[in-house]
Amino acid sequence: MTDVFIDIPGVRNFRDAGGIGALRRGVLYRSGSFHALTEDGARRLRALGLRTVFDLRSAVELEVWPDRRHGLDHEAFSLPTLPADRQDAGRPWPEDQAALYPFMAETAGPSLAAVVRRLAAPDSLAAVVHCAVGKDRTGLTIAVVQSLLGASEAEITADFLLSNIGLGLDRGPVPYTDETGAERVSRPVGAELLASSLAWIHDRHGTVSGYLRHHGVTDAELDALHANLSA
Repeated sequence: MTDVFIDIPGVRNFRDAGGIGALRRGVLYRSGSFHALTEDGARRLRALGLRTVFDLRSAVELEVWPDRRHGLDHEAFSLPTLPADRQDAGRPWPEDQAALYPFMAETAGPSLAAVVRRLAAPDSLAAVVHCAVGKDRTGLTIAVVQSLLGASEAEITADFLLSNIGLGLDRGPVPYTDETGAERVSRPVGAELLASSLAWIHDRHGTVSGYLRHHGVTDAELDALHANLSA
């Protein structure tokens, strides 16, 4: 599956989310943020037909590292996965990965519903979902969309784990400086992390579509999403 990676200068971990389930390639991409996007990278995004960008980062991240456009005219949506009013030692989410993933499932409903509604619109494609590096918040969001398009859990997990390769985490944790200037460590993702998010959704709502209906997505919008993204 490593053929899904696309070189976009200045953007980390950029790849096609399609090719599994009924989700066709060339319509939905996933990545890290565009804050270091180069002019060459922007030209390549334009060639992909980019129309919509979903930014899942917090307001603080957006202030410190705003996305660059270099003349791109896509529609941008700021849809934070995590709530702004939760502060754990200055962070709006749990530090521990095992705690983070169920927490994301609990808090991401409004963001995920907004992504699904926009992707259901015929003029939304091609679209990119991104957070900071494209592995955790983006990982859950893409997993939800892929699930709606009939991808198996094994296929979804295999795509999710590609972020380890895309970010060089297949060789172990990588140090980085976060938006507050603090030194932190980015850790590889494992299958059990995504499984815990999906389990939270299934335990409380039965299905991914039931979870989205709980957050206001209609059956008509789910049908339109499938029609718009399927091969």
